[in-house]
Amino acid sequence: MPDTDKITEECHDVNGLDREILRKISEHPCYDKNAQHKFGRIHLAVAPKCNIQCNYCDRKFDCVNESRPGVTSEVLNPQEALEKTRQVLKDHPFIKVVAVAGPGDPLANDETFETLELIKNEFPNVTLCLSTNGLALPEKMDELLRVGVSTLTVTLNAIDPEIQAQIVDHISYKGKSYTGVEAAEILIANQLEGIEKAVEAGMVLKVNTVLIPEINKDHIIEVAKKIREMGVFIMNVMPLICQAKFVDMEPPTNEVRKELQDSCEPYVQQMRHCRQCRSDAYGLIGKDLSQMSEERRNVIKMESIEKKDHSE
Repeated sequence: MPDTDKITEECHDVNGLDREILRKISEHPCYDKNAQHKFGRIHLAVAPKCNIQCNYCDRKFDCVNESRPGVTSEVLNPQEALEKTRQVLKDHPFIKVVAVAGPGDPLANDETFETLELIKNEFPNVTLCLSTNGLALPEKMDELLRVGVSTLTVTLNAIDPEIQAQIVDHISYKGKSYTGVEAAEILIANQLEGIEKAVEAGMVLKVNTVLIPEINKDHIIEVAKKIREMGVFIMNVMPLICQAKFVDMEPPTNEVRKELQDSCEPYVQQMRHCRQCRSDAYGLIGKDLSQMSEERRNVIKMESIEKKDHSE
């Protein structure tokens, strides 16, 4: 049984969270730094469509040695995702979280909800998780609650439309395309409304913020202050991966990122162990089984089964 008392001592603002939520936090490798060494997650790549285009995002390429958001070796349909989950959970019982994180935006794909409902019905004890840009979050909140999502990540790169307009090329919203500050205003409004609704519904929230030194470095602390007010559990400041329209930019140094995390820490807990995982990653953070050889996966499978048998 996870040490929920330890989680309570270490995390920001856990008062009011029930023991079931604390258990899920303690078994979620992204939400609890100690869980990353014991518990794993599986990302199901069932969501290829996206409703926004960020200037740093490129989903066109895949390489077996490449590890970044938006990359997958294949897109699964819901039934294939269920079958993959069955096999992975059987082989690796340390995996406690089933998530949809792309390769597009999960909320822009009906397959996301069909997949999560199938998982919930067959594996009611796993934690269901989802990552989104938040554009469709307010209108999809009831669906997320229906299928049982309890942990949610929203990518929020700015709360100032002038800054956000430099990061997002365009959005597609209610059948219309928007650009510039107008697009940024719609996106930010929906992100904040969606975060507010999710917190009110009892979800545990993580905010991902991409650190783009030339654009939002000095603004991210304002994002941290805002999400603290809203009850977000943890923040993940992610370094820019220089690609797409931002291919010629300079990524932040580790020192700059750490200084920014230290500045944000008084306002909201910081996730410092992110590895910016693929959309089809599974296993422990930093030890992605999807990128390992079949021989190495079999070794880890046998070790996992032996540990489970010993614990029982």
